[in-house]
Amino acid sequence: MSITLRTATVASLDEVAEAVGSWQQDGGPVQLHPGDLGWNWSFGATHLAEAVRIWRDGQILAVGLVDEAGLIRMGIAPSVDRDTAFATRLLADLSEPARGVLPEGGACVEARSGTAFRELLSDSGWLADEPWTPLCRDLTDAVEDCGLRVEVVDEHNVADRVAVQRAAFANSTFTLERWHAMSAASPYRRARCLVGYDAYDAAVAVATVWSAGQGRPGLLEPMGVHQDHRGHGHGTPSRGPRPLRCERWGRPARRCALRAATSAACPPTPRPASRRSRTSLTSGGPPDAVRQHRLAAAFWAHRSTRSGPEMLSGSESVDSDPELCSGGRI
Repeated sequence: MSITLRTATVASLDEVAEAVGSWQQDGGPVQLHPGDLGWNWSFGATHLAEAVRIWRDGQILAVGLVDEAGLIRMGIAPSVDRDTAFATRLLADLSEPARGVLPEGGACVEARSGTAFRELLSDSGWLADEPWTPLCRDLTDAVEDCGLRVEVVDEHNVADRVAVQRAAFANSTFTLERWHAMSAASPYRRARCLVGYDAYDAAVAVATVWSAGQGRPGLLEPMGVHQDHRGHGHGTPSRGPRPLRCERWGRPARRCALRAATSAACPPTPRPASRRSRTSLTSGGPPDAVRQHRLAAAFWAHRSTRSGPEMLSGSESVDSDPELCSGGRI
């Protein structure tokens, strides 16, 4: 196996998105998704390409999205799930800053898939960091109505899409220009932005629904409720999605910036809660997290009744943190 590591180019992004989509498996780990790439595309194709790393041996075998300093989110092809040689190469590239993937000091890998790779991380001294729980729902059966009128976003209501996004997330930089950049990208060909309107025709909630193709799990991200319309139950379905356990791996560092809370080598120190942590619907999460779920049900119901055939099959995953979006940038 002759493996190469390269930074993506703008010209290669469509191929990357297609490969990542083909790796999604219903009932499997929720790994890096075309929707993650599509959302980050809103910052510009050049910006996204500079953040993507590609491992290939002729065909693409793994993709990493460097979301923020010291964090990479991995997608790994099922064909190399248990390939120890490939996992060894991945680990070497992630562990050596000179290879241009992760910087010196603390680092973090979201390894949601890749059995051999995850085992090697653990055996090589990487520490389990922040466990989180994405929520998953099967879309085979019709979804109950939650009372919102849901519209697909186009030119006539894109201003509402942008306005609610900015009102839902305090630090949002989302703009009309960013929506157009995102909607022109290849992952959006299988996606829809949706706006939920209440009985007074006020735009109260938004989400972007990303499909990976027929029979594969989709992704709701980002999703948010306007700050002036919270507390009205827009985010709580009558039946919650099922939780799936996922986790990150942190590389020990002198600063102990990323570590397991129980690690003797890196004793726990107070630090702000991560924006990327997830909360299960059944775990007594914060009210804002629970409120998100009725909004999700509305969007699932919309897909079940209005979307095309490719958008109907498989399941949908949603992150329960009300201020979560791809890369932590909104």
